[in-house]
Amino acid sequence: MHLIIQGKDIETGDLKILAKLSGASAIEQISATAFRLRDAQASHAPPEITALCERAQLDFAFVPHDRRLADFKLLVMDMDSTLITIETIDELADLVGLKPQVAKITEQAMRGEIEYNESLQRRVRLLKGLDESALRRVYDERLKLSPGAKILLAAAKKHGIKTLLVSGGFTHVTELLKPRLGLDYTYSNTLAVANGKLTGDIIGRIVNADAKRDELLRVSTLLGIKREQIIGLGDGANDLKFMAECGVSVAYHAKPIVRGQTTHAVNFGGLDAVVNLFC
Repeated sequence: MHLIIQGKDIETGDLKILAKLSGASAIEQISATAFRLRDAQASHAPPEITALCERAQLDFAFVPHDRRLADFKLLVMDMDSTLITIETIDELADLVGLKPQVAKITEQAMRGEIEYNESLQRRVRLLKGLDESALRRVYDERLKLSPGAKILLAAAKKHGIKTLLVSGGFTHVTELLKPRLGLDYTYSNTLAVANGKLTGDIIGRIVNADAKRDELLRVSTLLGIKREQIIGLGDGANDLKFMAECGVSVAYHAKPIVRGQTTHAVNFGGLDAVVNLFC
């Protein structure tokens, strides 16, 4: 295994301590923000490594020495708070002065405290009567890609990795992101609209944890891709089922319930940290 250390400000002293704690044979620089500790032992002092990295705000991951990004064929991602920095429904609610109420429900759902279908239906009902143009306003005025998103997607394209966006957000947004970012597949909720206004309903199947998993399985079967050839990225409890179907799963700035059930976690860096894991 190699131990990958990533962060904005990595102290030489911390690297030496981490190398000693992990039994690494050498320290190699991958980029300005990442180092590889060669031949590390994952069983060596993980609590001490975790504590040091938390204190220094460093991301760390034990990665098989021969695993490369080119080994993967599919990158599947959540959208809100993963590929993009916002929660789309929270920003829509802000336009009608209901962001605190909707954000509270969103947080409860992400922590797994409220059943997802119920939480989404409750939030969407609060948007009843909102002009459909508000969705475009959120996209144009508030949506920002997460740091490193373009680097990750460019690396995926370079290596011929297909991309799938599975989102509890809305087609009004995902269908704009698809051509902009060159995504291969998108799957999200469709809001019902009548006379230019949101009705407070969702058309068709709600894209919950099961739906996200099912869409991943459909696309991977369509492409003839094996589980070990899939990387999954997410941040909430409703991402766990699809990430369980991935050979490598990465919790991105995620809740504790998610970090505890994934292969790796990126707590401080951007999405480009995923690229550094496999170079």
